[in-house]
Amino acid sequence: MDRLDKFLSASGAGTRSRVKELLKAGRVTVDGGVERDPGRKVDPDVQEIRLDGEILGGRRRVVLMLHKPVGFVTATSDAHERTVMELLPPEYRHLDLNPVGRLDKETEGLLLFTNDGALLHRLISPRQEVPKVYYARHEGNATREDVKAFTEGLLLRDGTKCLPAVLEPLGPGESRITVREGKYHQVRRMMASRGMTVLYLRRQREGGLELGDLPLGESRELSEEEIRALEQT
Repeated sequence: MDRLDKFLSASGAGTRSRVKELLKAGRVTVDGGVERDPGRKVDPDVQEIRLDGEILGGRRRVVLMLHKPVGFVTATSDAHERTVMELLPPEYRHLDLNPVGRLDKETEGLLLFTNDGALLHRLISPRQEVPKVYYARHEGNATREDVKAFTEGLLLRDGTKCLPAVLEPLGPGESRITVREGKYHQVRRMMASRGMTVLYLRRQREGGLELGDLPLGESRELSEEEIRALEQT
């Protein structure tokens, strides 16, 4: 059972304040009767809830892709830092979205959000080994020995063992890195373990989903086709 106002917000009716206006105006019915109490407990599986005569089907699954800029921490709230939640369009802020994994404050690139707990767990679970591709600019140049070390699975300076990864030198001070887990600051730590300090880092791909030409700081909702492809990653 959910509060009616929470159910309406999760169904896409609007923010909590907007929902209160809709209820006050008598535009919401439960089992055919006008309902104005935002705190009423409802069960959408057994009750018919309508807004302006249209049946609401419950929480809409949403997956949002953000091109995260530098300067924001990946968290739903933080007492001292600006969070990625501030970058989401207002119409999505009431949908209980959570970041899928993390990008550190100084890293740009593809960051997903969803209100689908099962999908979130699948994408962040180490057992699924979902590939994540990064572009890095760094001090020094990647060598054949570095490439081999990544392939064999690096041992970080603190003794942490990483799964085999792919290091592709792109030119002087540039590389593409593919990892299949999400350890804390993993790419930066992996590169540092080989004597290459990362100066700039951008996540370009997660699973089969590409960042593409999405502008920095902007977001877009994924299509059902894109979500299904993520589920099969």
